[in-house]
Amino acid sequence: MLTGVNPALAALIGVVLGVFVGYLIAWRIWRPAVEDPGIDPYAERRRLLDALTCGGALVGTMDNVAASNDAAVDFGMVRGDRIVIPALLDLVREVRRTGEDVAVNLDQTRAGRSEQRLSVRVLRLPDGDVLVIADDRAAALRVEASARDFMANATHELKTPVGAISLLSEAIEQAADDPDAVLRFSRKVQAEAQRLSQLVSQIVQLSRLQGRAASNAENLSVDEVVSQAMDRSRQLAEQRRISLTRGGAQGLGVRGEREQLVTALANLIHNAITYSDEKARVVVTTRMIPDASGDRIAISVTDNGIGIATEDTHRIFERFYRVDYARSRQTGGTGLGLSIVAEIVEGHGGEVTVWSKVGSGSTFTVTLPAVQVQEEEVA
Repeated sequence: MLTGVNPALAALIGVVLGVFVGYLIAWRIWRPAVEDPGIDPYAERRRLLDALTCGGALVGTMDNVAASNDAAVDFGMVRGDRIVIPALLDLVREVRRTGEDVAVNLDQTRAGRSEQRLSVRVLRLPDGDVLVIADDRAAALRVEASARDFMANATHELKTPVGAISLLSEAIEQAADDPDAVLRFSRKVQAEAQRLSQLVSQIVQLSRLQGRAASNAENLSVDEVVSQAMDRSRQLAEQRRISLTRGGAQGLGVRGEREQLVTALANLIHNAITYSDEKARVVVTTRMIPDASGDRIAISVTDNGIGIATEDTHRIFERFYRVDYARSRQTGGTGLGLSIVAEIVEGHGGEVTVWSKVGSGSTFTVTLPAVQVQEEEVA
């Protein structure tokens, strides 16, 4: 204890010593992070960038990329320690000079890749570095465009039967004194109403299926799925005098929702019957495809009908697309059946493919992951 010292002076000395010691402790903690060459000063910021799902890069005062994440590299923003998109580098320099944040959209096309629509935000940090955050909105914009196209097409398709029902109703009213005409027009109204009901039902079904994985899945016997799908189409096959048979391996199993898989397969069989001439043949076959990464089950529907031109095969799974519009109208087709098939199969982790030749017929093949089924499930 100091003796002979004024108490106020002693208190002042204590405060000064306390501040000095606190400064030394803070300096010691801070100094290794900024001066010790063995410490990466950007380690913490790099961890933060890695936690982002969008692209992120930290650009130093010499336009060098001090830190970035994998998404920034994948988006083509960063290569090595440089920003490689000229327009983005110009933004970085502008923000560094003005200190004002910038948010823009940058369109770019990269070799071998689809067009990108980068939504970019650039801001200057207090230490002079510039932070770049970017996300590719191209996929989201494609989904929005697809939704707009779907609504436009659905509206157009719905107008056709609604308009027909309206005109036929007027015709019935005007033909009130002609029983034969009333009967003829009434049957047409019923046909258009049935088509309208089918169209609305399939639109609702597509909206529920879109982008969703199968829920309430269970191990299913492929034999049972095929049998139920064929039963749904048997009456149509008999009407058109078409032979409907099945073959291939039995006792196979898949995992999924029974009703969805039966619907998908029934749609393929229905199409095969519809686009085949009378007395033709439709065959459903099943087989196992061994694979080191997991066996798969292939279910094929083959017909010897009119076939599909090569330029149409890559579009037939598009909504409302019809290869033969006149025949589709005649048979009441909506152009949504194959779209529903594709959505169901993708939701089950599988894929659907087509082989076809004009005048020779078509083969649609659904491939799904295989599972083991119990004997009672197969029986």
